[in-house]
Amino acid sequence: MSDETQALAKREKGPSLYWSVRAVMRFFIRLYLRLESHGSEQVPRTGGCILTPNHVSFLDPPIVGCGLAHRMVHFMARDSLFKAPVLGWWYRKIGTISIDRSKGDLAALRSAISDLRRGKVVCLFPEGTRSINGELQQPKGGVGFLIARANVPVVPVYLDGTYAAWPKGGKWIKPRKVRVFFGPAIQPEEFGLDEKGKPDYDRIVALVMERIAALKQQASEV
Repeated sequence: MSDETQALAKREKGPSLYWSVRAVMRFFIRLYLRLESHGSEQVPRTGGCILTPNHVSFLDPPIVGCGLAHRMVHFMARDSLFKAPVLGWWYRKIGTISIDRSKGDLAALRSAISDLRRGKVVCLFPEGTRSINGELQQPKGGVGFLIARANVPVVPVYLDGTYAAWPKGGKWIKPRKVRVFFGPAIQPEEFGLDEKGKPDYDRIVALVMERIAALKQQASEV
């Protein structure tokens, strides 16, 4: 029995639509993009957890979801994506969290924190938007706050090859090999506190980006 089969046999419960569509998408992605997943065992099997991938392509969310067999992933996505009738229905059906990037969307942050405290896996992209050159960008505000308030493990993720396959502005998906790397979970106590004994949001985000950069280096050596 393959690792993927074993993980699926022990996967957490979730909407059958999510797992059915994941199976179809994974078949296409493995065939067309030669998907490789590394370190998915780093994602806790139970309990709330945050995934923090780099962001370079529209392919990033499905690659993360298809690279993780034992947990259902709830993505945070910009609210404009929910305006298309079919896509909007799909996003809501699988528990995607709508966020307004034009302002501090406290409702979206509360929703994500609530999901995490109920033991779900939430994926957020610290950089907020897709990179125009494939390199890591500065993280957006609010990420450190969410991580601190959720108080759950954070798994850094690095996506390799999705920029080459479908960069920002690209017309369609090119048949390029894609890989997803899941790093060791950062435990809440690792983030520490500032001199006033309060969460240091900037330090939290800096540590997350450091771990993503380390995974990028690892990917270049594999």
